[in-house]
Order: sequence, then C-alpha cells, then structure tokens
Amino acid sequence: MKKQEISILNIPFYNTTQAGFVEELYKAAQNEERRFVVTANPEIVMHARTDKEFEAILRQADYIVPDGIGIIMASEKLGDPLKERVTGYDTMVGLLKKPLRCYFLGAKPEVSRAVEANVREKYPEAVVCGVHHGYFDALESEEIAKEILAAQPDVIFVALGSPAQEKWILSQLSNFTKGIFIGVGGSFDVLTDNVKRAPKIWIKLRLEWVYRLLSNPSRWRRFFAIPQFMLVIRKERKRLKKGE
Repeated sequence: MKKQEISILNIPFYNTTQAGFVEELYKAAQNEERRFVVTANPEIVMHARTDKEFEAILRQADYIVPDGIGIIMASEKLGDPLKERVTGYDTMVGLLKKPLRCYFLGAKPEVSRAVEANVREKYPEAVVCGVHHGYFDALESEEIAKEILAAQPDVIFVALGSPAQEKWILSQLSNFTKGIFIGVGGSFDVLTDNVKRAPKIWIKLRLEWVYRLLSNPSRWRRFFAIPQFMLVIRKERKRLKKGE
C-alpha cells in the first residue's frame, strides 16, 4: 500500500497523526500541489459498501483519514491500529493557523456569512479569499468553481456533507492544478459556534458520538451506522482469525 495505509473494509486509511497531517498538507499547499482529502467516519465506510460509485470516488482521493473514533476502534480490533483520529475539523483549524489563502464552500447561508468574520477574528494568519453557501444547483456549481479558480486559494474547505462534498470535489478537481480540497462536513457550524463540539473528556473517553446524539437527537438515524459498522467489523475479525 502507498503512504503507509491501513485497509478497513477495503477502504485505505492513511496512518498518520493529526499534527503530522496538517504539516504534510501545509507543505503541499506551499508547493502549489493539488490534493483531494476525505475525512471518513463509519457512516461513510458503510455507505461505500452499498454504493460502489461512491466507493470508486473515495478511492480516487489522495488521502482518506480516520475522522470517527469508530474507525480507530475498528483498526484496533482488526489488529492493525491506526495512530490516532485525524478529523476534518482539527485539520481545518490546523490549516487556518497557517498563512494560507482559504475558500469556504458549504453550510446554510447564515452560517456561511458568519465564517469570514469568525476566521478573521480567530485565525488572523489565514486569508479568506472566498465564501459561498452550500445551497446551489448544477448550473451555479460551475460558476462557483470558476469563482474558486479565479480566487486562487491554497485550501478549499467543502462542507456539503457526505457524499455530496466528495462528489463535488471530484467533479471539479480536474479543472484545478493546485489546491488542497478537503471535505469537512458540519465543521463550519462548529467554527461559527452554531454547534458546540463535545468537551475534551467526552472525546478522550471516545464518547463524542454520544454527546453529539444527545445534543441533536433528531439525527438519531445517522448514528445507527456506528453499531452496524462495529457489527461488520466483528464479523470481519472472525473471518480474519479463521484465515479465510
């Protein structure tokens, strides 16, 4: 496997640290390289198992990093542990601390409008070279891509939710010769304080997903992917032990 990857249910995860990954992307941005980053959790892996088109999109990414703690737990149970979580939010924040030109695509219009002010206040090193909300049609998508191209960003944070963000990135990637394209899900809501991230103790105890469920019970259906994922991992572990 390339780049020290660990396969979990046929999805190759990059085995790195959060700090190391931010530095790697920063160097790529400085060198005006192009990268496609997927921040994957159990829900994304389970989706890929039933949607081969989506799985093919993931496989075209330069990096797939373990965003969810369930991915880390799975790697441990399968006997090939990943170093640590590498989340979309922490990667975004790490890059915002660098002198990089950043474009923000996604989220509700009101959240999108708040992004620029929050970044300017909290991360003065970063340059906001463009912001656009995530409510647009196919025709507008092409115009947005042209706007991004003209803005010449080093990093493009795409917060359209999965799989929409990965599909959008891949559909436009060939139009660019440089830029770090990274799907960051609901990170703009956290960045603008519309959603509170779990306290550090919850994260340390690997219970961030429980905190998120308690904070937003209306999304309970999405969290079914986690126990389903762990059940599949359990079956995979048994299969591997039998040497099948």
